[in-house]
Amino acid sequence: MIRDHIAANLGIEPEDFEYAPFSQHGGLGKVHQLFGDKLNAMSEELNETLAA
Repeated sequence: MIRDHIAANLGIEPEDFEYAPFSQHGGLGKVHQLFGDKLNAMSEELNETLAA
């Protein structure tokens, strides 16, 4: 789902996990469970890499 979102939107922000399809699978809470404190750094790094 993350891959598809990035392909369609050219980036991802933590707030994006509050909307479908992510919300249907636990949303931002689930993402925090999976990535913890690394979420913000991960999304920043992904977005910077994609913008390069």
